[in-house]
Amino acid sequence: MYGLWRPRVLGAWRVPAAGPVILAVNHSHMVDGPMLMGTAPRPVHFLIKKEAFVGPLDPFLLGIGQLKVDRASTDRTAVTGALGVLEQGGVLGIFPEGTRGEGDFASLRAGLAYFAVRSGAPIVPVAVLGSTERPGRLIRALPPLRGRVDVVFGDAFEAGDGTGRRTRTALDEATVRIQERLTAHLENARRLTGRTG
Repeated sequence: MYGLWRPRVLGAWRVPAAGPVILAVNHSHMVDGPMLMGTAPRPVHFLIKKEAFVGPLDPFLLGIGQLKVDRASTDRTAVTGALGVLEQGGVLGIFPEGTRGEGDFASLRAGLAYFAVRSGAPIVPVAVLGSTERPGRLIRALPPLRGRVDVVFGDAFEAGDGTGRRTRTALDEATVRIQERLTAHLENARRLTGRTG
């Protein structure tokens, strides 16, 4: 990542140095995941759609600890693998919107709340900004080579209400709390970096 672009990493010290943690990342460009993997202070295991595991990427992604997920159904193998990462004290990376979009956390899925409430792991919001501002000249689908991309880590927080409840209502309430915190972090990151996306 540092060879192709000029990442500016802000707040990486907010990621707990040990123990389970979930990085909740906005997702507006295909480079956002690799950018976070290359700049995070700890190794990150992402839930990645199974369609990305093609050709030589399949053994590579599996080899660096990424988790294949079938988004068409409840993928119990992926769920078990993600919970295993957290049980072993690792870092789980999640795009809570489920797919690339505006990257504004407007359409959160319940998966993030489930993993956070079930594991008790804190969530660290992450904003990747600058990856969609303008296309590159050589490869239009990528940000400009040597262009600035900001990766801004927020304060860790607990998603649950402290009761340990795992009911549907508890998960719905946690999703609302998470969305408020992620949206606030994104707004703060935009102010801090002077970027819009």
